[in-house]
Amino acid sequence: MYFGYSNTETDYLKSKDKTFAEVIDKIGHIEREIDTDLFSSVIHHIIGQQISTKAQATIWQRMSDCFGEVNADNILSAGIPKLQSFGMTFRKAEYITDFAGKVQCGEFDLQDISELSDMEAIKELSTLKGIGVWTAEMILLFCLQRPDIFSYDDLAIQRGLRMVYHHRKIDRRLFEKYRRRFSPYCSIASLYLWAVAGDEVPGMKDYAPKGKQQHGKTRKNKSDHRKKQTV
Repeated sequence: MYFGYSNTETDYLKSKDKTFAEVIDKIGHIEREIDTDLFSSVIHHIIGQQISTKAQATIWQRMSDCFGEVNADNILSAGIPKLQSFGMTFRKAEYITDFAGKVQCGEFDLQDISELSDMEAIKELSTLKGIGVWTAEMILLFCLQRPDIFSYDDLAIQRGLRMVYHHRKIDRRLFEKYRRRFSPYCSIASLYLWAVAGDEVPGMKDYAPKGKQQHGKTRKNKSDHRKKQTV
């Protein structure tokens, strides 16, 4: 399943910004895989921190092969040493076990998250061990498919903004200007900025001073980016 959007969202973004309209036309429709199960999405994001997409997929496959279904009961029955044997660190195994325990006892209600506003959901998810604001934002975007997520902590989005608009630096004030411009479809704008940061548009360069260019805090890179060109 892919993140759902249509011409309604892209037409709106194109109407707000001629420069961004050219980017959207060059890239075409982006197909980005999502995980609509909140429990597995949280686990995926904890596992995937600071490792490659391939390594994350390998660990998840080992868990699935062992458990059949990755749920709270199976994780708690396995224990931390078993989780570590799949290839994750002790700290991540601890975070996952803590999360599973909170879900099982009802301390953390998965259903409640889907009913909260973006800010409230980010705040609630950030109470979990191993989940910071950026990770919570990615869960809202790639699990709950919230349409208006724009993460200042995502350095690849900042890189995309520098490349599209020829900025040397993206500070909070400038970032908020673009948030206002792209809202209420910041999530779709994020997809295109990730694509730009992954060098999907030939000829675009990063205008950050040399030595300060960063590809960013995101695993949504070119290697797992799928797009379908419009005709």
